[in-house]
Amino acid sequence: MIRPEKARRTCDKSVVVLMVLLLVLGLVTLFSATYYQRAASGDALSAVKKQLLGVGLGAAACAFLSRVPYRVFRRGRVMAFLLAVSFVLLTLVIIPGIGVSINGSRRWLNILGLSMQPSEFAKYAMVIFMAGALDRRADEIGSLFRCVVPLLIVPGVMFLLILEQPNLSTGGSILICALVMLIAAGLKKRHMALLSVCGLCVGAFYAWSAPYRRERLLSFRDPFAKMSDEGYQLSQSLIALGSGGLFGMGLGQGRQKFAYLPYPESDFIFAIVGEDFGLAGCLLVLFMFAAFVFAGLRLALGCRDRYGALLAAGITSMIGLQALINMGVVTGIMPTTGLPLPFFSAGGTSVTMIMAAVGILLNISRGNGRLIADGQYPREERKHL
Repeated sequence: MIRPEKARRTCDKSVVVLMVLLLVLGLVTLFSATYYQRAASGDALSAVKKQLLGVGLGAAACAFLSRVPYRVFRRGRVMAFLLAVSFVLLTLVIIPGIGVSINGSRRWLNILGLSMQPSEFAKYAMVIFMAGALDRRADEIGSLFRCVVPLLIVPGVMFLLILEQPNLSTGGSILICALVMLIAAGLKKRHMALLSVCGLCVGAFYAWSAPYRRERLLSFRDPFAKMSDEGYQLSQSLIALGSGGLFGMGLGQGRQKFAYLPYPESDFIFAIVGEDFGLAGCLLVLFMFAAFVFAGLRLALGCRDRYGALLAAGITSMIGLQALINMGVVTGIMPTTGLPLPFFSAGGTSVTMIMAAVGILLNISRGNGRLIADGQYPREERKHL
């Protein structure tokens, strides 16, 4: 029999290396995207400093959660607490006078002088809930109304609350990730098709229900035809990508951030990558995200504990989907919407929560799933189960 001390493994170094590389490139790009405007206020590094605060908190959370047995999150009380906090924060943020409104959207809370975005916390609370619920109800996954529909109530309520901010892209990413986790758990193909069609219908109805959303939905087909209106942001993004050429104009040499491209530090930071580093830089970023997703899914497939596998798949899918949607929007493949690029976009809450989620991935990579399945879980950690 293998002794528990010998059976334990270290964290997956590929995940750590990819996370660090993405963070470093993200900070460099953020500096390029913000130094011009921030220099006018007296501190060209102010955006980078704020991001570094989030990275520091995220690093602490990542290190801590990489040591906490991930099955702690399977406990009913822990899941209930995380969901309760999520729903309270999502409710508070849409209340006038409590939620901070910026550019017509009320997505932030100001707590002790620090701004936070509750939807970022809700994303991973949903992943933890779905992993635990799907693990407990593994034998019922084939039943649409007894298992699948009830489980979708939680992400559905989150979706509706986030729509009130309004933030269709974040709410949509929660529903899509929930569907991916259902598929990973063994969802039947006909149920998958039905849920996909229903989700598309709901999204299309919401996008079409207001004139400004309808214009934004249609503008991505020919943004230059609506350059003075809804197509302006995407037009400037495409100009930035085109200006970069094959190898880019050089770090900080791009021009679109000089008050042409809106939100170069957040939703459209990938356009800055294209302008400064060219097609080669964009492909490098795309490759690193693909490698990160591959590493995360490899952990999920290699985990013999069903809960750990679903949790790893959910975390990886959430990060991968967010990156895919952001890059699709910036390149004009998808309708324009506001969703940050993981590890790159300015936002302390986003980078902190992503790094915390990666910490859970690292704990799964230690081989805890195999030890649990074989009954060899270390004695000092059994009390957490």
